[in-house]
Amino acid sequence: MMHMTFYWGKKVTLLFDSWRTDSWTSYGLSLLAVFIVSVFYQYMEDRRIRFKALSVFNPSPPSIESPLLAGGVKRSSARFASALLFGVNSGIGYMLMLAVMSFNGGVFIAIVVGLTIGYLFFRTGDDGELAVVDSPCACA
Repeated sequence: MMHMTFYWGKKVTLLFDSWRTDSWTSYGLSLLAVFIVSVFYQYMEDRRIRFKALSVFNPSPPSIESPLLAGGVKRSSARFASALLFGVNSGIGYMLMLAVMSFNGGVFIAIVVGLTIGYLFFRTGDDGELAVVDSPCACA
């Protein structure tokens, strides 16, 4: 039966029926895994913001073949990379949200601490040079 309130314990099912923990070792490894994915989420968000900044500061020149689209659509590899990273990061963010919805207190803490550590290492060293205007999901 699925829990509908926060609980503490080593028995948890994360994301898939096959990802079940029933020992302290498997529970600890699962917490480590969601922690690492949370840190990776912040790293990917930093990469996405940097690619977006590259595409804004270095827009591609207008295309001769499509003069009507020249003002509206900027095509560059940095813009494509930014869009691709947005999709990947959105997927990771939603997977983290679903993991939190297991309602296990340890999983919740591991994800929040992972997001915090990832933010500390990857997102606070901008020195004000990058401005973020959009956020793909609530956990960013």
